[in-house]
Amino acid sequence: MNLPNSITLIRIFSIPLLIWVLSSARFSSVNGEKELLASALFIAASMTTMGILLDPLADKLLIAAAFVVLVQLNPSLVPAWVAIVVIGREFLVSGLRSIAASEGFTIEASELGKFKMVVQIVSVVAVILDHRWKEWPVYRYYVFPIHWIALAAIWFMVCVSLVSAIDYFVAFWSKIDRRVVKRQRRAFILSRRRKPVPVPPQADRDVATST
Repeated sequence: MNLPNSITLIRIFSIPLLIWVLSSARFSSVNGEKELLASALFIAASMTTMGILLDPLADKLLIAAAFVVLVQLNPSLVPAWVAIVVIGREFLVSGLRSIAASEGFTIEASELGKFKMVVQIVSVVAVILDHRWKEWPVYRYYVFPIHWIALAAIWFMVCVSLVSAIDYFVAFWSKIDRRVVKRQRRAFILSRRRKPVPVPPQADRDVATST
C-alpha cells in the first residue's frame, strides 16, 4: 500500500476516534482535556493532506462526522440546520462530480473550495473549545473571545459553503452545457453526411431502362 492510501485510511479511522472522544464520558470537560484532545485530533486529521495531497473523500467524511457530533455537543452554536447545509453541500458536490465523471470530464477544486475547507477547520475547532471556554485570558485584562470567534466562524463558514457550492455548480453547468452543444453539433454533421441519395420514381427508372 502506497503512502497516500495509507494516509487516507488513517484519516478515515480517526473519524470514529474523534466521535468517541467528544461523546465519551471517559474524558472530563472540567479541565478541558476532552476539548483539547478532540481539537488536536481534528486538526491532525484535517491538516494531513493539506498542500501536497488531495483527499476529498476523507475530508467530506471528517467534516460530516464533526458537524453531526457538534449538533449534540454545542447546539447553541451549531443547530441542526447548519449541519444540514454543510453535509448537503458535500453531497451536492459529490453528486456533480459523479455526473461529470460519467460524462467524461472532471471539475478541478477551486481556490474557493480550498478556502472553504480551511474555514471549516477553524469553525469546528472554535466550537469544540467553546464547549469548555467562552474566552481565554491572554495577558492581564486581555482575553481571547473564543465564543465570538466560534460564532463568527460558523456563520462565515455557512456563507462560504453556499457560495462555493454555487461556484461549483456554475462550473459544472458550463462544462456540461458545452458538452451537450458539441454532442448535438456532431450528431447534426453525421446526419448530414449520412443523408440518403434520392431514388427516382418507378416510372422514370422504367423510361431510363427502355432507352
